Amino acid sequence: MSFRTRWHYYRRIFSAYLGSGRSQLTFWHEVPEANPRASRDRLGEYYMLFREKADYAGHHDADGVPMLDYHGTIGLRYNPIAIAQWGLGNYNLLSEAQFESRWQKAKAAADWLCKNLQQNSQGLWVWNHHFDWEYRDTLKAPWYSGLAQGQGISLLLRVHAHSGEEKYREAAQRAFIPLTKDVGSGGVLFEDQNKNIWIEEYLVNPPTHILNGFMWALWGVFDYWIVSQETEVRELFNRGASTVLANLAHYDTGYWSLYEQSGTRLKMLASPFYHRLHIVQLRIMTMLTGSSLFNDVANRWEGYLRSPANRRRALVGKALFKLLYY
Repeated sequence: MSFRTRWHYYRRIFSAYLGSGRSQLTFWHEVPEANPRASRDRLGEYYMLFREKADYAGHHDADGVPMLDYHGTIGLRYNPIAIAQWGLGNYNLLSEAQFESRWQKAKAAADWLCKNLQQNSQGLWVWNHHFDWEYRDTLKAPWYSGLAQGQGISLLLRVHAHSGEEKYREAAQRAFIPLTKDVGSGGVLFEDQNKNIWIEEYLVNPPTHILNGFMWALWGVFDYWIVSQETEVRELFNRGASTVLANLAHYDTGYWSLYEQSGTRLKMLASPFYHRLHIVQLRIMTMLTGSSLFNDVANRWEGYLRSPANRRRALVGKALFKLLYY
């Protein structure tokens, strides 16, 4: 990362964390919770609650669609992942009061996803982020994400099931294709030397295999299988779930979980928020796959979380990584 980019990054981060106004962090950092009403047998409520995200009190456009304030040079932007999660959170609340309001919000998110599905340079349909993003390597706009593809599909299929409008199913079909194609062909899939397949949240070289984004994207594959019942789709989910399970040891430091496989000398530890998210996601993976092995790791990582010494050590390690590599 260049000095100029690093300067803009730190200005934006300090403004987001310490400023008096709302930032994108207001949306992202709710307490992760599994949805006890979700099922692996049908396309019902989403697997996480997203209750606070459903009631996001930040910026919205004229159609009611949320926009996130990244501060700094990025400013106010649409984020397709946030829009999908906002829609899923409202969809989960259809069974409660204010049905019409919740439905209009879920539908507004799905309509935005339909309208903003765009072809990339290889002709595949993706949701682009139209701003540069300071990752270890800067992601230049427009960039797309396996996480956005998976969660967009999860919302579109649910809105289609509820409304019967074919445009949502057709958009989900187009958005699914990049989940089956490798990065070099315009997709978001990476196969490693051990024949493990990864859905990449950020498309960088070498890939970083962000754990939370991979699992969230896999749930979109699972949802697509529920609807399509296609053998190839189920095989894709099974291979992805096997990849997660086979590699969890590489995300376990013995006291905390890693955010990604950064490929750097100092490993990128998960923040407390993402560590908690990993635990919830692993429990949901147990529900979707029937394998208690995911739950075993979740229990171990939950034990790490209960240790104040582990939490302090993780915070220091995370801060040091950011200072050295961002």
